[in-house]
Amino acid sequence: MKEIVNKKGFICDMDGVIYHGNNLLPGAKEFVNWLKEVDREFLFLTNSSERSPRELAEKLARLGIEVEEDHFYTSALATASFLSSQCPNGSAFVIGENGLTKAIYDEGFSMNNIDPDYVIVGETRTYNIEKIELAVHLVVNGAKLIGTNSDLTGPSEKGIIPATRALMAPIELTTGKQAYYIGKPNPLMMREAMLKLGCTVEETMIIGDRMDTDIVAGIESGIDTALVLSGVTSREGIDAFPYSPKYVFEGVGDLINRVRNEVV
Repeated sequence: MKEIVNKKGFICDMDGVIYHGNNLLPGAKEFVNWLKEVDREFLFLTNSSERSPRELAEKLARLGIEVEEDHFYTSALATASFLSSQCPNGSAFVIGENGLTKAIYDEGFSMNNIDPDYVIVGETRTYNIEKIELAVHLVVNGAKLIGTNSDLTGPSEKGIIPATRALMAPIELTTGKQAYYIGKPNPLMMREAMLKLGCTVEETMIIGDRMDTDIVAGIESGIDTALVLSGVTSREGIDAFPYSPKYVFEGVGDLINRVRNEVV
C-alpha cells in the first residue's frame, strides 16, 4: 500500500465508486476526506454526461461530501471541447440531459434539428422513438455521429441500466454509421484529465469500477490502476479481459481502511 499512499494525484470515477444513484457507497466520505487531509490532487472523471460540475458538486454535498466544482471533469465537457476544436461555432442535435447541452452551449455551439453539423448522444431519461427517427434522418443527410462515451451499461441503486452506447445502437444500426465516442477510454479525455490534475503518470492512479473504461484507460495512459468491485465489474468478471488492474478492492472503503492501516 505504500505505493498508493505516496501517489500525488488520483483520478476517480463516480458511478459505482462513490455512489449508486442517490446512495453513497461505504467509505466514500472517508476516502475523500483522506485526499484532502494529505493534500493530494484529485479529479472526479466521469463518463456520465447528465450533470454539470456544479450539479455534481451539489449532489455530493447532499450526500455529505463537500468538493469544489473544479474537481470534476465529465464526458460532456470533453465532448464539447472536442466539438469546438473540430468545428468552431458549429451546431448540433443533442439527445441528452442538461449537463451535455450546457457544455455544448458554453463552447459556442447552437442547437439545430434541421441541418446540424453533429448528432450527439449521451445518457438521458427522455429517450424516445421520435428522437431516434430524427437522429437517423439527420445522420443519413450528413450529420456526424458522436457519443459522449462508449459505456453499454451503468450502475444504479436499482442495478444495471442502459448507458450511452446502448442508446446509440439503434441509430448506428439503422444508418450504418459508427459513432465516435469521446469519454473513457478515449485518450482525448485522459489527456485532459492529466493536464487538469497536474501530475506525472508515475505520480497518478486511476480508481474505477469498470474494466472496459476505467482500467483500460489507465493502462493505456501508463498510470497505475485500482478496480473497485462496488460497481459494474465483479471479481469473476476480471478474467473476461486480457489485461488486469494493478490493485483490486471491494470498494473505496476497503481501500481507505488499508491506506490508514499502512500509515499507522
